[in-house]
Amino acid sequence: MPKIDPETQALYDEINGMIEKFKEDQKAKADCTLADKCGDMSDVTKIRFSSKKILKGHINKVNSVHFAGDSRHCVTGSLDGKLIIWDTWTANKVQIIPLRSAWVMTVAFSPSGNFVACGGMDNACTVYDVNNRDASGVAKMVRELVGYEGFLSSCRFLDDSHLITGSGDMKICHWDLEKGVKTMDFNGHAGDIAGLSLSPDMQTYITGSVDKTAKLWDVREQGHKQMFFGHDMDVSSVCYHPNGYGFASCSEDQTARLYDLRSDQQIGLYAPPQKNTGFTSCALSTSGRYLMCGGIEGMVHSWDTMKQKHTGTLSGHENRITCISLCPNGMCLASTSWDQQVRLWL
Repeated sequence: MPKIDPETQALYDEINGMIEKFKEDQKAKADCTLADKCGDMSDVTKIRFSSKKILKGHINKVNSVHFAGDSRHCVTGSLDGKLIIWDTWTANKVQIIPLRSAWVMTVAFSPSGNFVACGGMDNACTVYDVNNRDASGVAKMVRELVGYEGFLSSCRFLDDSHLITGSGDMKICHWDLEKGVKTMDFNGHAGDIAGLSLSPDMQTYITGSVDKTAKLWDVREQGHKQMFFGHDMDVSSVCYHPNGYGFASCSEDQTARLYDLRSDQQIGLYAPPQKNTGFTSCALSTSGRYLMCGGIEGMVHSWDTMKQKHTGTLSGHENRITCISLCPNGMCLASTSWDQQVRLWL
């Protein structure tokens, strides 16, 4: 690493000192802990998901997966330069969409199931209409959203006409897809944005970043509402709690965490039994009782969020898990990996 000059080091020390003061102030305000309040709750059973289907079709690392609002169809993106839309009930391919750039890092399905979006190292977000075909017979590209100075790391649809993206240039962009223009473009973090999760009511969203923080935003405004600290390394993924009052995050610092928006602080800390893995992606069950994280060693770990106990692992992948996505009805978990497989856990 290049040597840091004294002035920059002094600024780092000042910022870290402020963060530690914030944490101390939060701890002073916390009149109880989640473990204390949930100590008399009954334990949940070990996670009962098992790998029922393996979706085979990609021939390179699969980097992202996301479910449509119907809980049946999902889209995956791979370094083989393809998006594949799957029918998870039958394990059949519905559509294969060839991409201009193979370096896809994120995919998103619109809640209606009418559009998919993807982006990555091409510094652009491309939107396809899955119900209309072009002259070659594949899904019609309806928008190519450019103007990023870094890779696209995350994107999510608010509806068929509006999209939010986070990118490696530290920016958050809001797009009007009908007009093809940005409605907002602003610096969101002090480092690459790594993850984005929308609230159940689609009015707010959470972002996670390599600056080790997570932030709460209102879809109508540019300034963040709250900032959350805790992780010692990049925040690789965030997931809104189903009740809309909290969110989970995970990191390669070998922990996952639960934050409460109303108390403005971390309330849960989750670690694997053996400190041998970092986490790349997280998801919460529809009840919010189970937290699941995909690990770099190829297993999905699960915890009881209330009692902060490890409730098992899902094994099957042979390489790093890149992304996990729970379908909206909570009945199926999809996971993608560098082993080129997409697994469905039921």
